Amino acid sequence: MGLFSSLMGNAGVANPAELEKDYTHLLIEGEAIEIGFKLIRDTFIFTNKRMILVDKQGITGSKVEYLSIAYKSISRFSVESAGHFDLDAELKIWVSSEQIPSIVKKFNKQVNIYDLQRILAQHVL
Repeated sequence: MGLFSSLMGNAGVANPAELEKDYTHLLIEGEAIEIGFKLIRDTFIFTNKRMILVDKQGITGSKVEYLSIAYKSISRFSVESAGHFDLDAELKIWVSSEQIPSIVKKFNKQVNIYDLQRILAQHVL
């Protein structure tokens, strides 16, 4: 993922081996990381059981919030592909019956938004 893309707030695909090394302590027995994305200091992880949003806080990033969202809590989601002039793809996720999306993430062109949509569809539908 390029520095410019990170500064613009666009997530790129994270290295799977690095995700396994850094976040194994969050996983339960039988849970595996399917794909993950990095956005500057934050990480967005899809496992075979849930989504985990890792939010590093503060100047040093030593304080970390781990938000787990069970796939069964997701009521709907949408993906928007990148265009010629709009260089980023977007994911929106609604949890329970909320009217506005709980989670909105932008991804750079290196992310295949259709693969991401497929993972969500497999677990949510």
